[in-house]
Amino acid sequence: MTQARPDATELKEQYAAQVTADLERNTAEQERIGAEVAALQEQLRALQQDQTLLEQMRQAIGAPLPGAAKKAAAAAGPRKAAAPETGRRRKAAAAPAGKATAGGKRTPGQPTLGELIHAHLAAQPEPRSTAEITEALVQAHPQRGIKNKVVRTTIEGLVARGRVERRKQGSSVYYTTTDQPGASAQEAEDTSAS
Repeated sequence: MTQARPDATELKEQYAAQVTADLERNTAEQERIGAEVAALQEQLRALQQDQTLLEQMRQAIGAPLPGAAKKAAAAAGPRKAAAPETGRRRKAAAAPAGKATAGGKRTPGQPTLGELIHAHLAAQPEPRSTAEITEALVQAHPQRGIKNKVVRTTIEGLVARGRVERRKQGSSVYYTTTDQPGASAQEAEDTSAS
C-alpha cells in the first residue's frame, strides 16, 4: 500500500502543474485578445470620427449622396429638397431684404459665417476649438442664431479650402488660420451663407 500513496501524490502534482500551466495560458490569451479588442475599438472610434468629418465636409461642399443612402439621408436629415415651406422657413422666405430672418441668418452686407470665423481665428494668438469659436461668435453676434454644428461644418469647409488649419491634440481638435496671401473673400463667401 505504500507504493499506491507515492503514485497518487505524484499524479496529483502532475495535475496541479498542468492546471497551473493551463491557467497561465488562459490568462495570457485573455490579455492578448483584450488588447486586440481595445485596438479594434480604437480603430472603430477613429473610423466613426472620420465618417462624421467626411459627411460634414460633403455637406459643406454640397456633394451629392451616393445611391440609396441619398434617399435615407433625405428622409432623416436636414436636406429635404421637396419639403413644403412651413413655419420658420416661410417666415425666413418672407423677410424683407436688409432685415434679419427668423432663423438668424445673415442679411446682405453682413459678413458670412466663414468670414467671421476666419477673422476670429486670425485675431487669436493660439488655436481655438469649435466650441470656443462658437461661443465667441454667439456673444459677438447674438442676432445671428449661430449653432455649433453649423460652425463646425463651416470650419471644415475652410479647412478644405486651405484657409484654416486643423490640429489634433489628444482627443481635441483645434483650429488656426493659415494666413494664405491672396485667399479671396469669395472663398469664405462660398463656405457658408449663414
